[in-house]
Order: sequence, then C-alpha cells, then structure tokens
Amino acid sequence: MKGYRQPYPVPGVIWASLPIPALLVDERGGILETNPAAELFLNASARSLKGQPVFDRIHIDAEMDEAFARARANQSALFINDVDVTTGERPPVQCTVQIAPMADNPDVLMLLISPREIADRLGRAGAAKTAAKSAIGMAEMLAHEIKNPLAGIAGAAQLLSMGLSTEDRELTDLIVEETRRIVKLLEQVEQFGNVRPPERRVVNIHDALDRARKSAMMGFAAKMRFVEEYDPSLPPTHADPDQLMQVFLNLIKNAAEAAGPEGGTITLRTRYDLSLRLRRRDGTGRALPLQVEIIDDGPGLPPGIAAEIFEPFVSGKENGTGLGLALVSKIVTEHEGWIGVDSVPGRTVFRVSLPVAPRDLQKKEAG
Repeated sequence: MKGYRQPYPVPGVIWASLPIPALLVDERGGILETNPAAELFLNASARSLKGQPVFDRIHIDAEMDEAFARARANQSALFINDVDVTTGERPPVQCTVQIAPMADNPDVLMLLISPREIADRLGRAGAAKTAAKSAIGMAEMLAHEIKNPLAGIAGAAQLLSMGLSTEDRELTDLIVEETRRIVKLLEQVEQFGNVRPPERRVVNIHDALDRARKSAMMGFAAKMRFVEEYDPSLPPTHADPDQLMQVFLNLIKNAAEAAGPEGGTITLRTRYDLSLRLRRRDGTGRALPLQVEIIDDGPGLPPGIAAEIFEPFVSGKENGTGLGLALVSKIVTEHEGWIGVDSVPGRTVFRVSLPVAPRDLQKKEAG
C-alpha cells in the first residue's frame, strides 16, 4: 500500500476520545482504523472492520467517490451537510460528513460522521452542566449566609408562639417548619459541594449494603420489603466505606420514596460481570466487574428525564431537590466507577459498577 506504515500514527488519546464516529480509509476504500464511537455506530469491533470496504459497512446518501477524489486532489477538507447515513442495521440518521486527507499520507482520508442527534445532545448537555455548576457555586456561597438569619427567624417564631392562641400558633409552627426545610436544602447544597476526597481501602460491598439496609429499615424504608440476591463469591472493592454506604443509602431512599406511603419491594442484587469496561480520558480502559443493583417496583421515572437524572437539580419528585442522585453520581465517579439506570413502570434498576480492589492491597489488609 503506497506510503502506508503500520501502525498508522493516529494520536491515541484524541482518537479514542472523539465523541463522533471516525474512520481512516485507504486509497482503495478499505477501512484502516476506527475509533470507539465508530465501533458503536457500526456495531462491530475495530478488528473485524479493518480491511473491509468502507461502503460495504456504511451507506451515505451522497456522491462519496467523487467527494473522496476531490478531497485527495485538492488536499483540503470537504464537508457534506445534512445527509442521510445508515449501516443497514439501523434507520437512516441525518449527519454532517467531513472528509480530510492526512497530512503525512495524502492517500489516506479521515472520514468523520457527526449525527445531528449527537451534536444536539452534546450542546444541551454542555449548557446544562455549565448552568448547574454555576447554580451550585452560587448556592454554596449563599448557603452559609442564608442559614444564619433563618435560624433567627425560626427562634423568633418559637418565642412568639408561647403567647399565642392555638389558631395563631399554627402559623408560627408553619414558619418554623418551612425554615427547617430550607435549612435542610441548604445543607444538601453544602454537602454536594464539600464532599471530601474518598479515603479508600479494601471494602466488602455486602457489608456496606447491609449497613445501608439496616439504617433505612429503621427510618424511611420501614414499610418496604427487602429481597437480597447476593453473589457470595464477590471480591472486595477499593472504596471509602462511609461514602459507599452513603451511595447505597441514597439509592435505597430513592427507591422507598418512589414506592409511596403504602410501601413496596426493594431488591438488592450483586453479581460479577467482566463485560463492562470504563474508558478513561487517556483512551485506556478499566474493568468494572462488581455490579450492585438496587431495584424497586414503583411507578418508574417520569419520561424524558432518565438521561439527565444524575445531573444537579434534575428530579422526578414533585418537591425533590435533584441533589441526592447527583451526589451519588459524584461519589461513584470519584471511585472510578459508573452508575446507570433503566426504568419502566413497575421496575426501576439503579446499577452501580465498581472495580475490584488490587490484589496486593487485599493481601496487605488481610495480613
């Protein structure tokens, strides 16, 4: 192959981190390389795609042979906007396609496929995260200043209530109740912004789950029925035990609140699954085989919010703050783990995936 050298010098971190499908195509139209987003888009591994004719795997509703020839002849990038792209296994998706020759080998072209849905989603997500961070930063700055006068208002209302009639005392009780509710919200905001770095050690996941379950059963989950489906052979993880318990306690609380006052069933399930790997920003991957599922039989998440449920101030509850699940996500991320949710009416599954504790640490703490 003219001028081609193996392996092709694609910048690994940038290539792996691209959020849109990208392929390298040789002068005969064969696939040289695909990034992870392209593997997902084409539903095939990079190894299986290598060497295959690109247009056997993907159809673009445009004169692509002519576009490839122009990009090579002019040695410049070429854009094709709003064109339908399909793999044969999925319906057509409207995309913007970019073709660009590689600087050190003009016969090799980079093909970038940018689905409009991805661009729209990235734009919305970026705007939402920026707004949420700004809102949290502002709330953190104000929380302490607001809590002090609220304490004074609550104290004054309690003093006033001593000389009032029963009817008027209901109003002062309402003032005290509402100020306490606001203080609790402000404390949640402060907690979200001030989570200390995890103090990680070897932790038995079942111990953390049991601590969370017993605590919940003494309070908000008193009317819930718990089912435990544990894999007894599950190895330990590397985590902060208190923060891990907090994650499980928040998820159990979320499940109990979803069930309503009549109660329901919460299933705590653990299993080992090596198929999930978390891709880091540097392009490397890490296995997350320890799976913890907290399942409830409530009504499910409201339609349209599942994708943003872990973002601050997004809540499926009428009076929810949207900080509980955001805090859970933050803690799990700081433990190099992953959290996801699947929800349909009658079954909501929150799944936490965590790494196994390094063997040397297991031996050290066991000895």
